[in-house]
Amino acid sequence: MADTNFTALTTERKTVWSRDVWKIARNNSFLFNFMGTGVNSMVQRITELTRTERGDQAVITLVPDLEEDGVVGDATLEGNEEAINAYDRVITIDMLRHANRSAGKMAEQKSIVQFRKTSKDVLGYWLGDRLDQMGFLTLSGVPFTAKNNGALRTVNPANRNLSDLAFAGDVSAPSSARHLRWDVSAGDFATADVTAIEATDTPSYKMLVLAKAYAKEQYIKGLRGKGGEEMYHVFMSPTGMAKLKLDPDYIANVRHAYSRGTSNPLFAGTTSVMTDGLVIHEFRYVFNTLGAASGGTPGDLGQKWGSAASVNGQRALLCGAQALGFCDLGTPEWNEEWFDYKNKGGISIGKMFGFLKPDFHSPVNGNAQDFGVLCIDTAI
Repeated sequence: MADTNFTALTTERKTVWSRDVWKIARNNSFLFNFMGTGVNSMVQRITELTRTERGDQAVITLVPDLEEDGVVGDATLEGNEEAINAYDRVITIDMLRHANRSAGKMAEQKSIVQFRKTSKDVLGYWLGDRLDQMGFLTLSGVPFTAKNNGALRTVNPANRNLSDLAFAGDVSAPSSARHLRWDVSAGDFATADVTAIEATDTPSYKMLVLAKAYAKEQYIKGLRGKGGEEMYHVFMSPTGMAKLKLDPDYIANVRHAYSRGTSNPLFAGTTSVMTDGLVIHEFRYVFNTLGAASGGTPGDLGQKWGSAASVNGQRALLCGAQALGFCDLGTPEWNEEWFDYKNKGGISIGKMFGFLKPDFHSPVNGNAQDFGVLCIDTAI
């Protein structure tokens, strides 16, 4: 097997490999399935920066519905026009990098694994995976110091933590009217409080129906589907989805809503189901507490939920339009270097991007609220 000649890689070939890595990342990223450049996207993807002094910001613009009632008959309209309220929210960007280094030419000679190709695959998967993790933590209002399974991340030296990213400080807790707790005993939502979660407060079809009604009453803008009908995306952890599938009302609804056979999600085992204007998805990075510690201080990050910090829970998400802003600044940068007298090769990628969960002044609540996402805490 011939040795890999890193120095022969031209700028054009580097660009191709860079795009290949980005293609792998996007294909492996669950979040990219919900991205678009328009306002009718759950995740609005912005690819241009605002002209600022530092050039490290992008803007997502939110345009809520008009609030005034207009004029009647021949009453004078001039002078009674309503201004369009537009809320600009700034997305700060930063760069995340990672790299691989080969053990040396002799190690490559002995192995059938091609270092450059393998590195492209694993770095591409890593990038898509971290984008998913951060995107769902941002939607859930959970800081990057936590993993998506509720465990705390290892604290590394400065600039080696996701929490060191420039936009990590913009992650905000769910706003007051966008955060609910499912209370099975009451059969309704209650004030959000993870210490009040009980093991029986598992998700149900009734919870989904009430959540959709609540979202509409709160003017959380849905996504326009065929015929102009509003729909929402709902995300649950795999265990949360399993609990939902055991709910008799959910089973009955899905059974009768679809024809029997392999196309029926009840029998096909699909992870996404459409019912009553809700598309329900199962995804492992929906925030949950399966990896969190138990028996500590209830309510602390890194602890399970409930009054004794012993209940496993999830933060289910109901998302409408512009629930999340994503600044996507170009393809990843691909670099290759030699070390140890050109015996060991190294490959790195770096991607500039940023996340933001936008908020606006809600006409329903009269204060600042998250624009397009509703968080629902349940047991699992």
